[in-house]
Amino acid sequence: MNLAYRDVRHNLGRFIVTCLGLSLLLGVVLAMIGIYRGLIADALELVEGMDAQIWVVEKGTRGPFAEASRIPLDTREAIARIQGVVKTGAVTFQSIETENGSEKIRLYVIGYEPGELGGPKYILKGRGLTGRNFEAVVDSRTKLEPGDHLQLGRNNFTIVGTTINAVSSGGEPAIYLSLDDAQKLQYDLSPSAIRRERAKGKITADPTNTVSAIIARVSPNASPDHIAAVIWRWKHLTALTEKEQGRILTQSVIEKARKQIGMFTGILILVSAVIIALIIHTMTMDKIREIATLKLIGAPDRVIVNLIVQQALAMGLIGFALGGVMISNIKNYFPKRVILQPADGLELAGVVGVICLLASMYGVYSAMKVDPSRALAG
Repeated sequence: MNLAYRDVRHNLGRFIVTCLGLSLLLGVVLAMIGIYRGLIADALELVEGMDAQIWVVEKGTRGPFAEASRIPLDTREAIARIQGVVKTGAVTFQSIETENGSEKIRLYVIGYEPGELGGPKYILKGRGLTGRNFEAVVDSRTKLEPGDHLQLGRNNFTIVGTTINAVSSGGEPAIYLSLDDAQKLQYDLSPSAIRRERAKGKITADPTNTVSAIIARVSPNASPDHIAAVIWRWKHLTALTEKEQGRILTQSVIEKARKQIGMFTGILILVSAVIIALIIHTMTMDKIREIATLKLIGAPDRVIVNLIVQQALAMGLIGFALGGVMISNIKNYFPKRVILQPADGLELAGVVGVICLLASMYGVYSAMKVDPSRALAG
């Protein structure tokens, strides 16, 4: 006879409610781990999606994602002439806020030259940019579809395609424009500002001569580190490899957010351990007379230990399973990407198992102290 199973059947309602409450807590822990993974993935998505091994930016800066960078567009031709470089591209980046109907949305504008490096990695619907003005490809999180229109600055853009997982390090969905359109959106002054500058006698520089970065892909036989070192020797530019750019993003741009989510996840796991220990202790105290009766009739200690440990493990693993199912079904409704990796789930399940075993020791200790005479108390 399995006493743990019998006791659960006898108090089925309370056991189910306890598992549901625990599943919410463990589901939040699993969600925080997924948010942590999603934060890192979002930060690296653009760097990896552009398929560029070298990023050339303004001297003294650490790339367009960490700080502002402006370099002449003709730098691209100089980079393309370096031995080992097989393809280049010029890109611009900026964050804007606009309206889609009555809803305000923030977008991360990426300008690139169609056919060159810098464009969307995948096209889910529609097509990519062909070089025509006032066309755009957007991330699917914007909920825009091919054929929709979006007002950016003083121009109306037609959505011709959608992509996936193209977001900034802050989680803003990306919109891809041709380099010319993006430069005009970023640098063009309003008519009143133009009149004011002309009245002052100032002549503004041509915005089409400036970009945020030049990106390059090298041949399989070339070393990105060596080519980056060659560019560094020009003195007036900074060259970063793809790994260095990714390191800057994860260890600088999103460092505080990453640490904060990591610390919050650790606190939640600690709180979960305390709550599980209290629940198991309470369940043990509710069975004091039953445990005393088992001792009175001469039941071995292992019977009592198995009763408590099995219930603790069942409660923890059932709660974890329900929490995992819940988060898996609602993760797409989170404002930021949640990535649930099987390895993370298995590790958390192992942690929950260890917590349940350790927490049950407190209940076992309390049960071993029970006086068999309490079974005869009124």
